Amino acid sequence: MSAYSARIALLTALVCAALLATAFYMEYVDGLVPCALCLAQRLVFALIGIASLLYMLPFYGSRLVFATVALISSGLGIWLASRQLWLQSLPEDEVPACGPDIYFMIERFPLADSLRTMLLGSGSCAEVQWTFFALSIPGWTLLFYTLTALVSVYLMIFRGPKPFRLFKS
Repeated sequence: MSAYSARIALLTALVCAALLATAFYMEYVDGLVPCALCLAQRLVFALIGIASLLYMLPFYGSRLVFATVALISSGLGIWLASRQLWLQSLPEDEVPACGPDIYFMIERFPLADSLRTMLLGSGSCAEVQWTFFALSIPGWTLLFYTLTALVSVYLMIFRGPKPFRLFKS
């Protein structure tokens, strides 16, 4: 069972790359404008993908570290997607006010304000721009973050065979 851990990590990295490619397709081809939470979720998918690729390094001890990084990133992604779903479920009169675009904020405002907006979202994050099988984009990302969290736990437990050491130190 543990012989498949590197393949599962590669598959996880490929899924993250495919999700990022889909996000860029939706932005640049379909014309959907990403909100601050969407951009934060993209960064989290990139972190999970990079951690999954680094998991495949032939060092047994580092596999636990990279699986843990992927698990923590998945937890952050679950929180971000849940926050956006909560914003989308609010009645229109309770939605926070829309601020400036996140790209504008990054260029003109202090980094702390931009990061706070990126993590908490604004009124633009409450808009449902796309659905598939009755799930919006944050609903789908929540599903994938949950799957990557489960895969990360699996990779933490089943890291592959321990290396043979001739001399123990």
